[in-house]
Amino acid sequence: MTLKAILFDFNGVIINDEPIHQELISEILITENLNFDQTELNNLSVGRSDHACLTDLFNIGGRAVTEEYLTKLIAAKATAYRKKIQQLPTLPIYPDIPEFLTQLQSKKLIIALVTGALRQQAELVLQQAHLTQYFSVIVTADDITTSKPEPDGYLLAVTQLNQQHPQLNLQSHECLVIEDSLAGIEAAKRAQMPVVGIANTYPLHILQRHADWTVDYLSEIELERIQKVL
Repeated sequence: MTLKAILFDFNGVIINDEPIHQELISEILITENLNFDQTELNNLSVGRSDHACLTDLFNIGGRAVTEEYLTKLIAAKATAYRKKIQQLPTLPIYPDIPEFLTQLQSKKLIIALVTGALRQQAELVLQQAHLTQYFSVIVTADDITTSKPEPDGYLLAVTQLNQQHPQLNLQSHECLVIEDSLAGIEAAKRAQMPVVGIANTYPLHILQRHADWTVDYLSEIELERIQKVL
């Protein structure tokens, strides 16, 4: 089998912005008089869309909310995220990202992004970091109605890549996913895709129980070795 495409997660893989999202979710919980400890919050938020996260938080907190209200909260959080990102002196892009993307491009591998973030958030960061040109397809929370660990985002990416590059005849097992969260790793597995877990959010020993390969840094990913195993 030939490795044809690399599918990246966004938050926690491209940009180290999980602390920003945690802060903004915590602010919403305070405003809504909901109380969760950090472990609970991490389990419900990391690797998942805002809609899925907030829906579960309200349900567990015994609060019934309408879709309209959730939409307003998500929009307010998105505005706050944009302000925080624009105020940062330097974007917290993981340092080996540009070099790794260039390496993939030189190997003629197709690159896509699959994220639970909103499109406006992903595109803002990619544009500011001058990374947009690397990604043939970007699948965001705006494109699907589910959240990781559901595989829909990764499956949609394959469909869209085949639409752009019909000569590839891309299959799920010919994609390599790079994820930092347990929800994301499960989503890739359920999409029948091999996955590398990068220890940006969870410790390496935790990821080793779930991912096919684990690394501390992108530069440690041995594409030739993975290709041989596949």
